[in-house]
Amino acid sequence: MAEPQPQPQHQEEEEEEVAAEPRRRRVGYSMQREVLDELCVEDIAEKAGTKNILVEKLKESVRCSSSRAKSCFFSCVPLFWWLPRYSLKECAMGDLISGISVGIMHLPQGMAYALLAAVPPVFGLYSSFYPILIYFIFGTSKHISVGTYAVMSVMIGSTTERLAPDSDFMHWDNASNASVVDFALRDAERVKVAAAVTFMSGIFQLLLGLVQFGFVVTYLSEPLVRGYTTGAAIHVIVSQLKYTFGISPQRYSGPLSLIYTVLDVCWLLPETNIGTLVVSIVSIVGLIIAKELSALVARKLPVPIPVELIAIILATVISWQFDLAVNYEVEVVGEIPSGLQPPKLPKASLFGAVIGDAFALAVVGYGIAISLGRIFALKYGYKVDSNQELVALGLSNAIGGVFQCFAISCSMSRTMVQVSTGGKTQVAGALSAVVILVILLWIGALFEQLPKAVLAAIIYVNLHGMMKQFADIKVLWNSNRVDMLVWVMTLILTVLFNPDMGLAASIAFSILTVIFRTQMPKYSLLGQVPGTDIYRPIEDYNQVKEIPELVIFRSSATLYFANAEMYTEALAEKSGVDITKLLSHRKKLEAKRRRKEKKEAKKAKKQAKTEATERGEESDDSVKEQVVFSIEAETKPEPILPHAIILELSACNFLDTVGVKTIRNIYTDYGEVGVKVLLAGCQSCVVESLEKGGFFGEKVTKSILFTSVHDAVLFCKAEEQDEEIKATLL
Repeated sequence: MAEPQPQPQHQEEEEEEVAAEPRRRRVGYSMQREVLDELCVEDIAEKAGTKNILVEKLKESVRCSSSRAKSCFFSCVPLFWWLPRYSLKECAMGDLISGISVGIMHLPQGMAYALLAAVPPVFGLYSSFYPILIYFIFGTSKHISVGTYAVMSVMIGSTTERLAPDSDFMHWDNASNASVVDFALRDAERVKVAAAVTFMSGIFQLLLGLVQFGFVVTYLSEPLVRGYTTGAAIHVIVSQLKYTFGISPQRYSGPLSLIYTVLDVCWLLPETNIGTLVVSIVSIVGLIIAKELSALVARKLPVPIPVELIAIILATVISWQFDLAVNYEVEVVGEIPSGLQPPKLPKASLFGAVIGDAFALAVVGYGIAISLGRIFALKYGYKVDSNQELVALGLSNAIGGVFQCFAISCSMSRTMVQVSTGGKTQVAGALSAVVILVILLWIGALFEQLPKAVLAAIIYVNLHGMMKQFADIKVLWNSNRVDMLVWVMTLILTVLFNPDMGLAASIAFSILTVIFRTQMPKYSLLGQVPGTDIYRPIEDYNQVKEIPELVIFRSSATLYFANAEMYTEALAEKSGVDITKLLSHRKKLEAKRRRKEKKEAKKAKKQAKTEATERGEESDDSVKEQVVFSIEAETKPEPILPHAIILELSACNFLDTVGVKTIRNIYTDYGEVGVKVLLAGCQSCVVESLEKGGFFGEKVTKSILFTSVHDAVLFCKAEEQDEEIKATLL
């Protein structure tokens, strides 16, 4: 038996390398057709008549049938669609465990976030009850946990403290011989302000949902939202420093209010209540350690450890046992009335003062809720209706405002708990509301001795996720520096201004970056990839070859009023044909030629009169020919011009009147110096804009429009060949 011959080592290595490389199957591509301009394409493809899309949509929206009415009802009240199909076997146990777990979280978070809203803690519990039931009926997301949210709460706190400051409730106390704040009257007024701004934000959301304005959230990009929530988290932290140190800094509003508050807190640090500070430090350290331990054993437990609930129970027991409020002057929650509040319409006189804050709340609350809703909908394979979510949140806030709640949104921490504990539908949310109802009716009064410093500690610890968002800066620096700039500027604007003003300024800045990017796009000259019909920027590829006597020009953005002038300038720079200077030079030469013609003609006539007897009369035509010859002999040679310029417009998704005018001017100006201008890659909406803008006429037809750059190039080459043939025949 013959033994296999050993192969050389280098050959084995080459075979291994070939085997390791991913093999790509190259598919052949061959097509032969005539060069097609837009007129030919429309004839072959049989272009349909233009339809009024708006009218069609309006007709469709007003059509009525039993099936359409049924579908409309179920889309407006999703509960009646999914609840009859609810599977007790698959969902009941998971929703029960999830509802109880989330309800337990609502207790400490609701009370803590009420401090951010500058209202008594019990109103945070109301806000964790009524709106949840409304969203249970009208919401379309199966997994998000609506309720109190830190960013929304601090925005409401900014409004309530601005419209109901401590200075409006000062009165003289004869016993202490000093001015003191009437806290009962102040808190009652702040509740009215919070209810009014919540009601108005709900109305805004409801109206936006009814007119199908769910797309408004698209103006809140992810970098903007994350930068904004980080900036708002800093506002939250600063607002809770007074509870951590047991001091009473002055209330500031308007731009730089956060800076002034920090300076005031630093000034008051010598007056720190030691008992309050000790409670704060112990609570923060204890919560951090407990949450880390809980995270380590989370996979081994069916439900997460209710760390925050345990913390407030222990803090309440210790405060009651050692009477911290009396012995150490530690500020506690105070009276928590049992039962529910009767409905009461918000104070209408406040609506005008809170309309701007309400709109900001409506946009932020919806933006956060729909972002989380879409994440979980994509993960679990269902669809969230953005417009119905606006309606659901709007009704939750509007009805919540009637029951003296403050504005709600979606919390990431509660949503994660709801999903991780097995929650599959909003039944879990309804059960969490039942837990809050039990607390309001029978258990709430037990927490009256809870120190506010503990609630502040819960807020600090819950914000650690938002503080981690600072890592976005490094990620965005490597991926997209414009988005990083949006993130950083949003953070700065939110910190320097109030959250509502910061949001408006951030959206404006984000839109400006889009405008600047379209105003200053990348302009390129295209060349042909050898042996293909593919065209790429010459400066980006080494093997791409420029087509002789042709200029193929492309912009990476659409052409409109903001970049029209720069488009023309870039075309002149890239093509090497400064049409403005060329036309100006030609006009000057023409004027000079005419002046010399007149001068020479006068001189010739005068000379002709004096020498008429000797030379005879000479015709004016011969004089003009001599003059023209002498002038042309003096002119400088013009630069070599391309045969044609092809404008590649595939990046254009619309053309405004300025854009149409710009293309018309380019076509006319370059045509005057003998350079043909062709358009390639135009979308149908761009062609329609050109038609409506009066670009086409008797002299300019759609024959200058080509589906691809290669069609335009072949057309130009064919024209050149025809001209060469004619020249040889002549």
